[in-house]
Amino acid sequence: MEMIHPLAEAYAEKFSSTEPAWAVALSKETREYHPQSHMLSGHVQGRFLSVISQLMQPRYILEIGTFTGYSAGCLAEGLSREGELHTIECRESEAAVAKKYFNQLPNGHQIQLHIGNAMEIIPTLNHSWDLVFLDADKTGYCEYYTQIMKNLRKGGLLIADNIFFHGEVLQPVITGKNARAIHAFTEKIAEDNSTEKVIVTVRDGLVLILKK
Repeated sequence: MEMIHPLAEAYAEKFSSTEPAWAVALSKETREYHPQSHMLSGHVQGRFLSVISQLMQPRYILEIGTFTGYSAGCLAEGLSREGELHTIECRESEAAVAKKYFNQLPNGHQIQLHIGNAMEIIPTLNHSWDLVFLDADKTGYCEYYTQIMKNLRKGGLLIADNIFFHGEVLQPVITGKNARAIHAFTEKIAEDNSTEKVIVTVRDGLVLILKK
């Protein structure tokens, strides 16, 4: 299901800030070689993440699900000078592409790429997170949420991707395991009174969760 009308998407891209050169090159390479290139955040979502990060100027960013590095590069645009972005990817092939592009960024030395199981890596990162972007395996979202909230500072922001899961969560009966997992996640965060949250209809749906 197309969540955003193609004309609206084209209009948004036309009047949003242009992608940096590295992002254009990374998008092109990912689309040419990767069979799941639709997982790339893309122009509008990338600029959205960049603006949020620039507004917050975070010291510590956590990303769960690097893919080929597009979203991490966008998030890094708002890092404070002494900041660190920790991004976790379970697949070495995607991580290799991301690393190549991180090395091209002016502040690429502030990005730490971890390869492996995020559930095992997150507890080893001893930081109070200012900004977190969650775009990993959907069946793990509820557990990731529990882990993240332990170290998300008050006033910190968690952004989770694919909240509509290609429109599957909008069906009268939700059948796919990933869609069911996403729906369970949205129900979980809706019941959490320690946060403010809002779903925005960018791309496949993002939920912004602010810790009170």
